[in-house]
Amino acid sequence: MPTITAFRASPDKGVGLARDMSVRWVLEEAGQPYDARLLTFEEMKQPAHLALQPFGQIPTFEDDGIALFESGAIVLHVAQRHDGLLPEGEAARAKAISWMFAALNTVEAPIVELDYVRYFEADKSWQAERFAIVGKRIRTRLDQLATAFRDAPWLVGSFSAADILMVQVIRRLEGSGILEDYQVFMDYIARAKARPAYKRAFLAQYEVFQNATPHESGHSG
Repeated sequence: MPTITAFRASPDKGVGLARDMSVRWVLEEAGQPYDARLLTFEEMKQPAHLALQPFGQIPTFEDDGIALFESGAIVLHVAQRHDGLLPEGEAARAKAISWMFAALNTVEAPIVELDYVRYFEADKSWQAERFAIVGKRIRTRLDQLATAFRDAPWLVGSFSAADILMVQVIRRLEGSGILEDYQVFMDYIARAKARPAYKRAFLAQYEVFQNATPHESGHSG
């Protein structure tokens, strides 16, 4: 049975945005049971974990002699080994994998930058200007993504691992006032959240947060 690592007290306060969520989700879609080893921030910096994840982050994945880090790599690994998570046919499968990389490399970059401005430049006189600049970059990416989507329910025909990563990326904009201007993505996220596998993954992560001690929850801030 695979073992993944996750926060013992997640900074996302249980809303399903921590990086282990996409790994839990793909495993649930695959019908693959797994164990979760929960780590504190201190434990993530210890040699045992650094041997698995050299940057001291989560998640990691271990199964049958294979050890992986980086959520995108783990999702791809699982998807390649279970039917139904990547399209049939070489061309369609290659396109889905391209979208997986696009989610993490192209779409996510300005979204993560918005979080940086919000939390690390709060005391800067230029924060409002930076918000406007980064917001424009995000909207450019969302406009391009919406054009690529057209009226399709999923990125590549039927649901695939590419949608797991893309949904988790754009969900980071929930409540920002940006995502709400794009009904196509609000509907996309709603379809994803309606999937039973998503619900199981979300509940598993949320229960970890609920069970965290008050001290741990405060520390994850």
